[in-house]
Amino acid sequence: MVEKVYVTYNEVHKLCQASADQILSEFKPNLMIAIGGGGYVPARILRSFLKRPSAPNIPIQAIGLSLYEQLPSSNPSDPIEAPGTKVTRTQWLDFSSLEMSNLIGKNILIVDEVDDTRTTLEYAVRELEKDVETATKEAGSKESTRFSIFVLHNKDKTKKGHLPQDMMDDRRYLAARTVSDVWICYPWEATDIDEHDKLAASQAPY
Repeated sequence: MVEKVYVTYNEVHKLCQASADQILSEFKPNLMIAIGGGGYVPARILRSFLKRPSAPNIPIQAIGLSLYEQLPSSNPSDPIEAPGTKVTRTQWLDFSSLEMSNLIGKNILIVDEVDDTRTTLEYAVRELEKDVETATKEAGSKESTRFSIFVLHNKDKTKKGHLPQDMMDDRRYLAARTVSDVWICYPWEATDIDEHDKLAASQAPY
């Protein structure tokens, strides 16, 4: 049976807070791109900690990617999900619009909740880099766009996906916490938040 770990909103808040200074000093993001649906809440919380006096809030854009698939379960009220093999693009940025041209030459922070097999992150970085490169050429710009990654949890396991070597060499990847290969239950997935928090309070430290 897969071990489940229950994470509370309070924990997510503190993980974002603990990571904010490093993100500001090393990544210097001008824009965040949240991978839906797990990246939405961390990105919004993180934005509050990245805000500096007299500076505007860092904008948040969103993309939708799906990798997980639901598996049969003996308990219909507690479905099991497992990583699939194919990334499905459900929402993407429109680089043909005027607003998207403003991504060129920026430091962009990709935010997700968990780095599991790394397949989703690999897809996001590869496709975003490709789209920005196309938009840069069409705009006749010579500016370079730099991507970084922030996740709440990195699972300590062999990854199927790979990130660009220059990103890893430049340490443009940050996980607030590295955990074993457990099933992480995030609060925004809960249908009964009181029960979720009760399970989180009763579990052993992970």
